[in-house]
Amino acid sequence: MPSDAPALMWFRQDLRLRDNPALAAAARSGRPLVCLYVLDDAAAGDWRPGGASRWWLHHSLVSLTADLAKRRQTLVLRRGRADAAVRATAAEVGAAEVFWNRVHEPFAVARDTRLAAALQADGIDVRTFNGALLFDPGEITTAAGAPYKVFTPFWRACRAAGLPTDAGGDPGVLRMAGAVPASDALADWSLLPTQPDWAAGLRAEWSVGEDAAVARLDGFLDDALKGYGDGRDRPGVRGTSRLSPHLHFGEISPKRVVARTLDAAQAIGADADADKFLSEIGWREFSHTLLHATGDLHEANHQSKFDAFPWRDADDAFAAWSRGATGYPIVDAGMRELWATGWMHNRVRMIVGSFLVKHLLIDWRRGARWFWDTLVDADLANNSAGWQWIAGTGADAAPYFRIFNPMTQGARFDPDGAYVRRWIPEIAGLPDARLHAPWRASEAERAAAGVVLGETYPEPIVDHAAARERALAAFKSLKGAD
Repeated sequence: MPSDAPALMWFRQDLRLRDNPALAAAARSGRPLVCLYVLDDAAAGDWRPGGASRWWLHHSLVSLTADLAKRRQTLVLRRGRADAAVRATAAEVGAAEVFWNRVHEPFAVARDTRLAAALQADGIDVRTFNGALLFDPGEITTAAGAPYKVFTPFWRACRAAGLPTDAGGDPGVLRMAGAVPASDALADWSLLPTQPDWAAGLRAEWSVGEDAAVARLDGFLDDALKGYGDGRDRPGVRGTSRLSPHLHFGEISPKRVVARTLDAAQAIGADADADKFLSEIGWREFSHTLLHATGDLHEANHQSKFDAFPWRDADDAFAAWSRGATGYPIVDAGMRELWATGWMHNRVRMIVGSFLVKHLLIDWRRGARWFWDTLVDADLANNSAGWQWIAGTGADAAPYFRIFNPMTQGARFDPDGAYVRRWIPEIAGLPDARLHAPWRASEAERAAAGVVLGETYPEPIVDHAAARERALAAFKSLKGAD
């Protein structure tokens, strides 16, 4: 094709300009550029973005559109099957090349493979890049060439392979295309909630887009990297990066996060804290490796012995859990934080997940579905691997007999009650020693705090000791349990 034939840049989970390898390669081609985003709910099926993710996606596309406009570029929006939309757009503009960064959900991989073959049959070159991870899934393997099943040796191998030290830069000049095809109107996609508009808490909590992601990383490195090793487990303080939604939507790359963190740690003498933080990036990598290796981590127990596990339906209990009305304050605070902000502290995710699958014996997949709809950082690999770790069904999972005690977890990680008091103000007047177990407060203490169990705050929906014994019995019923 002639040298002035356009290049089509297909944006996906890489809604940024900086450190975007596909965009940078498209710019280096010297061709005029057509930028495209496709909302493909069909390929994802039941795993299309949930409500909170759709809210984020809307605002991220607004931000990317504005950033591209500063480069005199237009973001073309199309809705439908991405393989058909990309192929049709490429034909419409006479594209010589199509560029994209790879994504790794099983349904996306199958679709993209078909699309690449179809484009090449049309005489269009396809160039794909790793823009979402430090390493492509399958790149880091054991000496035998197999995927790792345990996190620690996996992350050790990643570090030995070399972590990035270059934060990546600007893509350079983006040459304008002579004609840009018609675009959908973003508002017509109805990604934002309206009846009712439940997103007030999300708007208050989050700034969305590439500049917001960079600012959040800067703020974390300045204010919370030093001391992260301890602060990351305290939900009542701002001790974590909160970069997870920015990473999922690709508003910032993990390579940029790692490189900037290594630089900052060296400058302030926080190497141990940086190691802890970078291991969270490593867990994200490990989760994608597991999803790639299994293809069904989001739907099937990684350990097949759990296929016979006696899960309970327990609709009333699930409803209480999802509303933050279990009677266990640290659990309820987490679920209310999730509903209000679309996010939950990682330590609390483990506590609420353990409570669902072990105290209530409700299938981890049901919890994963709830998180999928309510989390702004809902990521198929991370969400699935995290829930399977909590449930004891996954690779390198917490053993099933590790059952979090919500009272001791609350007292340990929220000792001054800052987190619980923020999200459960109706029990804020209880003394610290009773805050995480209101039923243990004396009548006088509850009266002074205005707490009436069963009225102003629920009584526990299950007794911890009895639930623990029930869970252990269920685990021991499995063949091969140890």
